[in-house]
Amino acid sequence: MPLGRHKVPFSGKAKKQQLKEKKQRQQHTNLLAGNKNFKTLLLGENSNDGEDDNVQSLNKQPTLRRGRSNPNRYNLQFHRESKEEQQRSKEEARNTLQPVSEESLEIDIDSFFPKELNFPVRPPWDFSMSKEELDARENKYFTDYIKSIEKKFDWSELSYFELNLETWRQLWRVLEMADIVLFITDIRFPALMFPPSIYTYVVKILHKHLIVVLNKIDLAPAPLVVAWKHYLKKKYPGLHIIMFTSFPYYNLRDTSEKKGLQVKRRKGKMRMAAEGAQTLFDACKDIVKEQVDLSSWQEKISEEMTVENEIGEDEVEIGETVNLKYQDTSYRIHKMYEAGVLTIGCIGQPNVGKSSLMNALMGKKVVSVSRTPGHTKHFQTIFLTDTVRLCDCPGLVFPSKVPKSLQVLMGSFPIAQLSNPYTCIRFLSERVDLVSLLKLQHPEKDDQWSAMDVCDGWALKRGFYTARAARLDTYRAANHLLRLALDGKIPFCMRPPDYTKTEDQWKSHHDVHTVEWIQAATKVHQQEFVLSEEEDSDEEAKGSVTGSTKTGVSHEGEDEEEEEDDSDDDDDADALQSTNKFQALNLAD
Repeated sequence: MPLGRHKVPFSGKAKKQQLKEKKQRQQHTNLLAGNKNFKTLLLGENSNDGEDDNVQSLNKQPTLRRGRSNPNRYNLQFHRESKEEQQRSKEEARNTLQPVSEESLEIDIDSFFPKELNFPVRPPWDFSMSKEELDARENKYFTDYIKSIEKKFDWSELSYFELNLETWRQLWRVLEMADIVLFITDIRFPALMFPPSIYTYVVKILHKHLIVVLNKIDLAPAPLVVAWKHYLKKKYPGLHIIMFTSFPYYNLRDTSEKKGLQVKRRKGKMRMAAEGAQTLFDACKDIVKEQVDLSSWQEKISEEMTVENEIGEDEVEIGETVNLKYQDTSYRIHKMYEAGVLTIGCIGQPNVGKSSLMNALMGKKVVSVSRTPGHTKHFQTIFLTDTVRLCDCPGLVFPSKVPKSLQVLMGSFPIAQLSNPYTCIRFLSERVDLVSLLKLQHPEKDDQWSAMDVCDGWALKRGFYTARAARLDTYRAANHLLRLALDGKIPFCMRPPDYTKTEDQWKSHHDVHTVEWIQAATKVHQQEFVLSEEEDSDEEAKGSVTGSTKTGVSHEGEDEEEEEDDSDDDDDADALQSTNKFQALNLAD
């Protein structure tokens, strides 16, 4: 006991009263907790977590201390597949692959988002309610919403979608405080990531401006980017659509494209993606007009654009930035452009690059990024300038009828949590010729390929074996292939309707030059890449003359990325990150 304090008498009666109050607080907390309430009211469970749960909570962390914040409060929660569905998918993975036509890659939004399938919105509330009353109302509303979805649709035909009320509350708060809503999508799957219900709610109910960002345009051909932009523009007249990449060519090195595979290594020090930031600025300026002074933002972008492309790696961002990051959970009436500040809310599904986009706008790392869905737990506010504020919302998987295998390739579901990744490999192999792309050899010298055979062939090529029995590590190979597809190293993009018939028209479209400008794909950079490829060819020729089995010098470990979730399993550096890029894939020849 600290000096100067005397022990205070404490009776047994007071101790009993204290324990009684503590028990009442715990019962009250369990009643109001989003996931507990969902399990109790919807599934009819007791307060204990059961193994037979119909809801799976991903990345669950142990709770060490009671009474403290729950580390699993914002975890991703999805409906668990039944044992019959899992067994059926495992059997399909052993069937012979049935390649599909290119037209099957063309998709339409309406086929995946029926009108009856909306997303949960915040129920009506006012400032006269207490926090407990508001929590109880939101819990009841969310439970009724899940029950209504269950009545209209069968769980097997629905995609994974977020079942954690706490995460939806983050979305409600960002939509509430934002002046402009920025919905970020992955250019490879924009129609699968943009539910029409969000457009209806933001534009027609909240009466706020909505900007759709086609992000990661460096992972798709420029004509396809233009086609997706015009498809969405036609589908939603008046919608603001911009194209963006967090990694323009001056933020990349060792960029190459050989034999269909794509490699784009990131530099350690990042510059602001000034071209993409300029397109976002123009869209916001067109909306805001003169109601907010955005001159400081324009000056920041202009100053960055004047920097030479060959910037040193030791140099960081240009100019001073005002950076404030905090969690704001208070509720207040929204006022447009309050205190002369423009608030931009960034929302979207997991792994679309929201945090990377914010870092690219700032010109330095201010938000932690990761390839693992659910990495951003709660929304964060960051001041881009004195008059522009960004709000980064956690990634949310919206209700839809997107196939679960495709959701994994989109990054909505963590690959490491998959119990059966072979269904996703089958889906990918039927749309991308992985056998030819990766130069695989059948492990059993057969002509018929299944998803399991593709994984075994990749395990054989990469040397993935189990520790004890020294068998081919099929599971590790499947996960590795899915990560290559997620990172864009295996090219896989969905297309808008009728793209195959009109592809030549999009190739000659004038917006293709705009895409190349945002990518910073200048002639200088193109010449540098050509020279780089020529040097690789020279090295390969030298290796063949000397008869060496190694035609390139490995640079493993020299190009570590700044993202904090780079695990050792991303060891494609052996075959994908050498001076003579992808040379290891030629071993089969």
